[in-house]
Amino acid sequence: MIDLDEDLKLLTNQKNKLNDLGNSLDICKLELQLQYLESQTMEEGFWNDNKKSKKVLANIKHLKFKCNTYRELEKKVSECIELGELAKIENDEEIAIEVEKDSKKIQKEVEKFELATLLSGKYDANNAIVTIHPGAGGTESQDWAEMLYRMYSRWANKNEYEVKELDYLEGDEAGLKSVTFEVIGDNAYGYLKCEKGVHRLVRISPFDSGGRRHTSFASIEILPEITDDIEIDINPDDLRVDTYRASGAGGQHINKTSSAVRITHIPTNTVVACQSERSQIQNRETAMRMLKSKLLDLKEKEQKEKIEDLKGEQKDIAWGSQIRSYVFCPYTMVKDHRTNYEVGNVESVMDGNIDDFIEAYLKKKL
Repeated sequence: MIDLDEDLKLLTNQKNKLNDLGNSLDICKLELQLQYLESQTMEEGFWNDNKKSKKVLANIKHLKFKCNTYRELEKKVSECIELGELAKIENDEEIAIEVEKDSKKIQKEVEKFELATLLSGKYDANNAIVTIHPGAGGTESQDWAEMLYRMYSRWANKNEYEVKELDYLEGDEAGLKSVTFEVIGDNAYGYLKCEKGVHRLVRISPFDSGGRRHTSFASIEILPEITDDIEIDINPDDLRVDTYRASGAGGQHINKTSSAVRITHIPTNTVVACQSERSQIQNRETAMRMLKSKLLDLKEKEQKEKIEDLKGEQKDIAWGSQIRSYVFCPYTMVKDHRTNYEVGNVESVMDGNIDDFIEAYLKKKL
């Protein structure tokens, strides 16, 4: 017989947690704000101001997510508690099994919503632009960079995000020299921003005939995609635009024309590149969005005097600067050095299961 008392206790805990979240978010106030913004869209001339309308619609989308998710979870918890109490009175095994299944599902949904409420940064709701660079070490580090690309791609797929490769430079023998890709979906930047920094790998090298243990490093840069409602003034005279033939890993996306675009912002020596689109115009537009994201990141750290000082946690892709270590040998462990959170199943982490690391970081930042 299913332990309904335990399930009802779990559901009551989730209901209390939701109530606490609702109070901290002030859901009633958010719903009033949502109503006001939606009423603005009905006003005459609203759609004539493209910049204003985009900003209002973005706010509506953000508020709808919080309000609707909260109310849906509130309803699910209440209905599941009622069903559990009914199953207890009727001594119905079939309903009890359903309640046990739903209670565990609801717990995960409440935990996911709780994590989403921690995302209160200015750009947390935006898409994320991710760049991976291998450290020194040639093939070893390039292979490690490829492994991280796979890890983040799998994490994105598990969380129903779209991954769009923007620029890819293949490694000499294996792996990659650099990759830039966009993770598209609500709160992508908010979740991934904690991954910025140097990631360290310890393993028996598959490229070493002597079977020795090697340490490799790769740096992750995470930037929010800049939306149209955020203004970044760029002087065209400050830009150098180069075109080249696009090519991808394994010969993919090879073009006979020079459709790939590289843009250099001369005053800051900031370089971006895009080769994912078929036309040079589209690649230039995407590259400009990437450049705006990088320049905004620099602007928000403008108290620094040198560009080298803006690397933050990525300053040195080497010993002592890592935010996380992935150990395959002589034992298996992944440890985040900022939160001290660690797990022993390194294969699971490399398969994209990094949500616990993200949650630990976000909670520590509260």
